[in-house]
Amino acid sequence: MSINEMNGFEVTGFVIRTTNADEVNSSTAKIGNLWAKFYTNADPKLDEKSKIYGLYTNYESDFTGAFDVIACSDTLSPEILPDSVKVNVTSGKYVTFAASGEMPQAVIDLWGEVWNYFSS
Repeated sequence: MSINEMNGFEVTGFVIRTTNADEVNSSTAKIGNLWAKFYTNADPKLDEKSKIYGLYTNYESDFTGAFDVIACSDTLSPEILPDSVKVNVTSGKYVTFAASGEMPQAVIDLWGEVWNYFSS
């Protein structure tokens, strides 16, 4: 985890709206399918300079409310990625988390770090 002053930038990708309650049930979970769609459609269009982001935004309330998840990259555009959205990330201070390693354990460990940070 780090807190960074970031310049604004644009990303393009796919978006879903979900809740934590939906994500714990495999029949209603959407995030896994979002990333599968992103990698199926976007991966062939990415290069070694591409940064991949998972943006969590538009929170309805606290951890029980709905929120948007955007699987995206800074080197894509809606013209080359049909049915995608373009998002402007404004300049400012951001808490950022990064993960690497074997999936899905890398993501599970990262979420533990996120929840720990925001609960303290």
